[in-house]
Amino acid sequence: MNISLRQLRAFLAVSRQRHFRRAANQVHLTQPAVSRHIAELEAELGVRLFDRNTREVVPTEAGRYLYHAVERVLDELEGVLAYVHSEGESRRGTVRVAAGPTPSAELLPQCIAECARDYPELSLHLRDLTQTQVLDSVRGGEVDFGVAIDPPDSGEFARETIMHDPFVLVCRRDHPLARLERIPWKKLQGEPMVLLDYSSGSRRLIDQILDDRHISVEVTQQTNHTHTAFRMVEAGLGSSITPGLSLPESPQLVTRPLTPVVKRAITLIHRRQRSLSPVAELVWNRLREVATARERRARR
Repeated sequence: MNISLRQLRAFLAVSRQRHFRRAANQVHLTQPAVSRHIAELEAELGVRLFDRNTREVVPTEAGRYLYHAVERVLDELEGVLAYVHSEGESRRGTVRVAAGPTPSAELLPQCIAECARDYPELSLHLRDLTQTQVLDSVRGGEVDFGVAIDPPDSGEFARETIMHDPFVLVCRRDHPLARLERIPWKKLQGEPMVLLDYSSGSRRLIDQILDDRHISVEVTQQTNHTHTAFRMVEAGLGSSITPGLSLPESPQLVTRPLTPVVKRAITLIHRRQRSLSPVAELVWNRLREVATARERRARR
């Protein structure tokens, strides 16, 4: 059988209105179009669906049976189509995310790849920024949300911490501290250090950790990229305190846990007064999953 939804909707409208003109108004068609749909439906089914007279249109017994059956089926179909449409709309659009250098390099690439695979109609744009710029971008509404390092609890952001990232020491293999499996923070007293500068969300935390333990180090160089810091460590300019997410890939360097363990919080933030769009929420949730999996692997 070749029966269309348009024909069935026209049939339901005529059954309810008992009048072709009123039915045409209900389904936003012309009266001749409704009459044609009913005639085509009757021809396809091989049965008369309405008895017509000058005053009204009355469903036949077959028409009444079809009405009750089609009404139920079409209601269910409309619900299914509406759900599928809403699901499609919730996965279509553009999402802009701001993140600091370490999350941008270590978490976002996998998140972007998974979103491209699972949500092909979603467009995800990353802005690789410093911590201060991340906060300003979220605050100014330039991005949907940001990935920050221990952001200040000022009350202006809605926030969710997705992982805790420990600080470690990076030093040359020939450094005396490299002989230790774990390095107490107090062993860093007086050590020459290459540290991240204050554009990084981690530098404030590192200073606080050292101050709390009354440890004084010699800061020989400051940089806003861990890759640059590692090259300076290789050159013998000092050791470095770095987040566990950004470990060096160099045969000349080793990493050692610092004790007691101190971790920084990787936190998703968005403006408190601005709800996430459905597509932004998809990316937010996926980034949480990526971070959780990464943290779980690090504990093994």
